[in-house]
Formats: sequence, structure tokens, C-alpha cells
Amino acid sequence: MRMLKILIVEDEKALLELYSIVLKKEGYETLQAHNGQEAWECMEREHVDLVITDILMPVMDGYELVELLREDNPLLPVLMITAKDDFLSKRRGFSLGTDDYMTKPIDVKEMVLRVKALLRRANIYAEKSLTIQNTRLDYDAMTVSRGEESAMLPQKEFYLLYKLLSCPNKIFTRLQLMDEIWGRDSQSDAQTIDVHINRLRRRFQDNPDFEIVTVRGLGYKAVIGK
Repeated sequence: MRMLKILIVEDEKALLELYSIVLKKEGYETLQAHNGQEAWECMEREHVDLVITDILMPVMDGYELVELLREDNPLLPVLMITAKDDFLSKRRGFSLGTDDYMTKPIDVKEMVLRVKALLRRANIYAEKSLTIQNTRLDYDAMTVSRGEESAMLPQKEFYLLYKLLSCPNKIFTRLQLMDEIWGRDSQSDAQTIDVHINRLRRRFQDNPDFEIVTVRGLGYKAVIGK
């Protein structure tokens, strides 16, 4: 079985070594870079399964790196670990496409748990299918099946549902969903998300396997049925 490769981008040498040692003990292969430019060059040579990156770095910072990554590979998992703990920094990171965010000083055991969760989600996308209790989503066919019933969804509705169900209980802002599914250059506004969410709710109102919940002031999340 191929070892999963994790690229660590951090300009503090001691932290770079610490993260690498911890992840190697968990069975991952690690690659190291001291800034975003080194990381980008590394990814041109190597296949990478997940990126852990700092924000404040010389030459190319973490924001610039994530922006480049998302243009090249929208599904590559990215975990930001940084000293910048203010809301605006986090919002910028998430809006650029970061999947998860940790603030220094971190608990390396928690880092490992988050890495495993991100890789698990990435594997769901790679397999292009998702099963939630008795409901199955087929990415290529854009169908949702339960028992003998199967329905093909409009493209945006399917992508939206697949995204929410891939990460149960994770809150997605309207901006995150809009950028990822409609694209950052889309002329649609955030109300488009609300319209599609309402359609999905009506379509699956009798499905007990999941529910799409509004998190007031933030966005939406999928909750798995009991």
C-alpha cells in the first residue's frame, strides 16, 4: 500500500522537524518546504496527498500558496497552522480554500486527528461515491439512491449536497459554497445557495438519513439521522 505524502510548509525549522517527526510516527511520508515557493516547486516534482502550511513566510506566504493550489487542484486537502488567530485571517484562509485551520501553539495529537479527518474526506472524493446510512450518492452519475428509488439531480444541487454530506456537522458559509461550486468569478449571489438548499430540502424531506440545517448567521451543515 502506498504511503500517503504530506507536505509541511513552515519557516521555523524546529516546528518543521516536530511536525515531520510526529507524522512519520503515524505512518505518513513527509516532505518539507520553508516557504510557499519551495512548496510549489516540490509539488511540481512530487505527488502530495495533503498540505500543512504556515501563513507568515518569506518569498511566498501561505495565502498565496493556497490560492495557487486551488487553481491547480481544488480537492487537495489543506490545513493551515499559524499564529494569526484573528477572525479576518481565518476568514481569508477559508475563503481562499483552506479546509481546516489551527492556531499556534498547537497540540500535535490534535493535528494528527485533523490530518486523518481531512484525508478521509479526500478519499471520499477520490472514490466518487458516498454512502450515508441507506442513501448512496454516485458522483459520476449525479444520482442519489435509497432502496429501490434513485434520482438524478441537477448538477449544482448534486455538488452542493455531496459537499455537505462529505463533511457531516461541518458548517459551510455561503461564500465557501459559492466559490467552490459556482466558482469565484460567478455572477450569482449568495441567495443562489439558499434557493438550491431549499430545493434539496423539499426533494429529501422524507429521507430520514440526513437533514440540511441552517446555522444562523454562518451558513449550512448536514446532520446525519439517528
